[in-house]
Amino acid sequence: MVDTRIPGNWGNPEPFARNLPKATTSKSVQVCPAAVDFDARYYVLKCPIDLHIHLVTDHINKTYRVEFIQEQQISTANEFLKHCIKILPISEWKHPDRPVLQILTPYTFLSDDCVYINQSPPFMDYFFERLPGLIFSKRFPIHLWPAQLTWTFEWQDVSQPISIKQGTPWFYVHFESSDPSRRARLVDASLTESVKKYIYSLTDLPIPSHVTDADFQKAIKRKPPELLFLK
Repeated sequence: MVDTRIPGNWGNPEPFARNLPKATTSKSVQVCPAAVDFDARYYVLKCPIDLHIHLVTDHINKTYRVEFIQEQQISTANEFLKHCIKILPISEWKHPDRPVLQILTPYTFLSDDCVYINQSPPFMDYFFERLPGLIFSKRFPIHLWPAQLTWTFEWQDVSQPISIKQGTPWFYVHFESSDPSRRARLVDASLTESVKKYIYSLTDLPIPSHVTDADFQKAIKRKPPELLFLK
C-alpha cells in the first residue's frame, strides 16, 4: 500500500531486472538458474526526488538539520523535509559522531500468511557516486508488524553531501515465508479502517529494530483477523 499524503514521485515496487545483452552460451552467468532465481526474488524501490542534501551542524547546541543543496521548488522541498526527513536522537545512533538520518516512505507491506520482509541497500545496481555512509538493512514480520518502511542512513562523513538522482534504485525488498521455494507476488491492497487503525497503533510501539516479545504480544492483541484486502 502507498500513502499518497507523503510528497514525492513514488513509484510502485518493480521486479529487479538486469539490462544485459543476450547470453551467447548456456554457461553464461546471466542464465545461471541459481543467479536468476536469486534476482527474481527482489523488488526495487526508486528514489522519489532529486535528493541532494547536506547536514548543517550547530556545534554549540549539538543539533543537526538537513537542507537541500540544489535550488528546487521551495514548497516541494519544505513539504518533503517536513513530512519525510528527520535526524534521529543521538541516543539512537550506533556511533556518537555518525548522525542517523531517517526518511519516511509511503510504502506498507502486509500479509495474512507468515511472511518476513527484508529491506536492503541496492547492492546489485551500479553506482557512480559513492554515498558518505551506510544504508541500514532491516528484517521484520509483515503479518504482525506492517509498519511503513523508512530509508535509514548512517552519515559517517558529515562533510560530504548525500546525492541521489530521482529514479535511481534506492533500496530493495524481498520476502521470506515458511516455504523457501515460493516467490512472493505483490498485489495492490486496500486500506480498510480496521487495518488503518492497526497500522497507526503501531506508531505507539518501538520501531521494528527495537521490538521485544512483549511488544509483539501487544501488537497481536490489536491485530484484526485479516490484513490483506485486494483492491
